[in-house]
Amino acid sequence: MIPSQLRLGVNIDHVATIRNARGGEHPDPVRAAQIVAACGGDGITAHLREDRRHIRDDDLARIQAATDLPLNLEMAATEEMLEIALRHRPHAACIVPERREERTTEGGLDAVGQHNRLAPIVSRLADAGIRVSLFIAPEPRQIEAALRLRAPVVELHTGEYAHAEGEQRAVELKRLADMAALAAKNGIEPHAGHGLTYDNVAAVAAIPQLAELNIGHYLVGEAIFVGLEASVTRMRELMDAAR
Repeated sequence: MIPSQLRLGVNIDHVATIRNARGGEHPDPVRAAQIVAACGGDGITAHLREDRRHIRDDDLARIQAATDLPLNLEMAATEEMLEIALRHRPHAACIVPERREERTTEGGLDAVGQHNRLAPIVSRLADAGIRVSLFIAPEPRQIEAALRLRAPVVELHTGEYAHAEGEQRAVELKRLADMAALAAKNGIEPHAGHGLTYDNVAAVAAIPQLAELNIGHYLVGEAIFVGLEASVTRMRELMDAAR
């Protein structure tokens, strides 16, 4: 089924990055979540990393208490993160690749090569009523792996599209569209995210099968100049216009 409205999930990690750069409690990502809820965001995304470089453990409960928006917890496929997810019971858990040395999540999860590692984690999250998503490259074999893992959602990594130029961007856009259609055809709800901006979001938002976009770094960066409410509202407008 093609969704009538494309949801916007706002990743608030980098509000916490700014807070942690100096220590203390300001700016508070909880306040960011409340602003997102008030100005048209459909969900909050937060990545609890192994090294706690931005979101901290106590942020999760505070975010859940402060807003009724569904929380999408981005997490590595580790026992530590699984136990945290089971304790907090977010609406969704998006399993992402994670390397300590990377500045941000680089590339998609290898759901093909890590099937045996992922299967019990996906199963335990699902048994707890947490909606599981896999953050993958837009490739048929990764969609097929998600299907075998019984993941109800995939988030297609849009980084290659966002960084491409000229004719290559059209190639990457078609790849995203084809994989969104393939996922939907197989009963998997497709989302997308990474590197999306005001300038490149419309073409992705126009892909009819996509149900949700998750955007963070760009919105927090724009918020420095125009405020978070204005940056989220503008992204919402562009997504709606594309649909």
